[in-house]
Amino acid sequence: MAGEDGAAAPEAAQPPADPSPGSGGGGGYDGKCVFCRIGRREEPGTALLPCESEGLVCFRDIRPGAPHHYLVVPIEHMGNCKTLKKEHIPLVEKMMEAGKNILQQNNFTDLNDIRMGFHWPPFCSISHLHLHVLAPASQLGFLSRMIYRINSYWFITAEQLIERLQTENAAS
Repeated sequence: MAGEDGAAAPEAAQPPADPSPGSGGGGGYDGKCVFCRIGRREEPGTALLPCESEGLVCFRDIRPGAPHHYLVVPIEHMGNCKTLKKEHIPLVEKMMEAGKNILQQNNFTDLNDIRMGFHWPPFCSISHLHLHVLAPASQLGFLSRMIYRINSYWFITAEQLIERLQTENAAS
């Protein structure tokens, strides 16, 4: 699910030269992780889209499930969404905002017809945190409606993840 579908980005965004370790509670850089390599511009086949959020990169999913299907990924290596804690809520919110911005930059403005979320382990193909941004949600095909299904065992919306992080931490 890395990379892009062949369309060139208008202007590739430049990630920070040296992302600060620990800024997102992650583990820095993993050379074996395709998303780490994409974040460091080491994957020439993946065009980065302009992403106005520092510490994040945005690019097209190589297997789009909707006319607009983007991934928002922290440059710093982080585990999947199940590893997140309450202190990661601002990161998830920042990823959501970056996803909405990338949709608007690509002329999609109906933010009531989008789906943003994460695959829940063990249903992750890449174990680096990444937010799926799909639009219009009303045009998801049959298979995509299953893969990105709300209230399923394998997909959690960004809003549900934030609620879960707030609830789990309130109980502890």
